Amino acid sequence: MNFQVTVLKILVSYPNGFAVMDDIKRDMAILATSGRDWAERTRRLAARVPNLDIFSKGLVDRESGGWKITDKGRIVLEFMEARAGVDQPIETAPSETVDRPVPPLPPLAERAKRRREQRERRREGRERARSTAS
Repeated sequence: MNFQVTVLKILVSYPNGFAVMDDIKRDMAILATSGRDWAERTRRLAARVPNLDIFSKGLVDRESGGWKITDKGRIVLEFMEARAGVDQPIETAPSETVDRPVPPLPPLAERAKRRREQRERRREGRERARSTAS
């Protein structure tokens, strides 16, 4: 499994491209144990952009408590996933100036959002129960 490609894929699945470290670690563990298909897929994607370094190339920013994919990161990921054209590796990332719409949220992001909302509702319910019990 290619760690850097997996991080990009995880972050792009979250709203606004931001995920806290606990969510990233959980999703990473799920994908790492999902079988050989995922490892082969990330290896193929990584081959499209040799010397991929998501932090030094500005594809992912570290923010308080988590990581966020940048617009440049989205463009590079789209390039890696593009099936059209020759399957040759590139030496540099695609241009940052390309203006592309953000793709819709995939199911992983929707499930993560739903889990966060459920946790928040449970937390609010516990707080209400504590305040009325006092």
